[in-house]
Amino acid sequence: AHVQKVRRMAHGKVTITVDEYSSNPTQAFTHYNINQSRFQPPHVHMVDPIPYDTPKPAGHTRFVCVSDTHSRTDGIQMPYGDVLLHTGDFTELGLPSEVKKFNDWLGSLPYEFKIVIAGNHELTFDKDFMADLVKQDYYRFPSVSKLKPEDFDNVQSLLTNCLYLQDSEVTVKGFRIYGTPWGRPGVSGWWGFNLPRGQSLLDKWNLVPEGIDILMTHGPPLGFRDWVPKELQRVGCVELLNTVQRRVRPKLHVFGGIHEGYGIMTDGYTTYINASTCTVSFQPTNPPIIFDLPNPQAS
Repeated sequence: AHVQKVRRMAHGKVTITVDEYSSNPTQAFTHYNINQSRFQPPHVHMVDPIPYDTPKPAGHTRFVCVSDTHSRTDGIQMPYGDVLLHTGDFTELGLPSEVKKFNDWLGSLPYEFKIVIAGNHELTFDKDFMADLVKQDYYRFPSVSKLKPEDFDNVQSLLTNCLYLQDSEVTVKGFRIYGTPWGRPGVSGWWGFNLPRGQSLLDKWNLVPEGIDILMTHGPPLGFRDWVPKELQRVGCVELLNTVQRRVRPKLHVFGGIHEGYGIMTDGYTTYINASTCTVSFQPTNPPIIFDLPNPQAS
């Protein structure tokens, strides 16, 4: 029997349950593509980026999306816009020196608002990860394991030039924006903010309120810019996709994490932007992506 993915409660609230294919995104993608054409036209389309010199329409806000800059911001040409969205991996390892350098770069940018989330490379931002690392006999990250707790206990306070979101929400220029850093166990071993697929990640997605205009996650939802060619597999989260499409329905979902997935898609309601600045070889050559949204009507 087909497992029902969504239950509508009596009062209309949508509850997302763990997908039967949750642990195998490539299989999930194939299943839903064959049975529902879920990731093909007319349901889903690729989108060309807006050229930077396109005039911003009246009554709109221009968002500038970047991700996975990995302490390689020096040569990035930043376009005009109102609000910067950075969806994580702004450092190599989350070292305080890297965070300071990133914060200095943010301070040099002219955007009215800058909103940042962490990614799996911001090791020091993940308190549980750091506690485990300190307990290990061997150190996979020597430069991180040399840090004293007082060096990183309050590392996010170094981000003075942005609004930092971690399972939290901010309203900017009338837009409700929610940011969360969590993702799957990394392909190349365990990094920060990694949780097992299924209920553990779904518990985090369930924290995202309905009515959000923009969702910022570090990693992709299933089927949207989540293909890893080298491994011939999809790595996006099925529960994240179901949360975005069936419950939260933001106008914009920005993420990174999968450098190879850079680009834009839409399902006709939500626009999905993988804004990874670095390529798979860690060259910061993917241009920032701009996106204009109509300003929310003042209630």
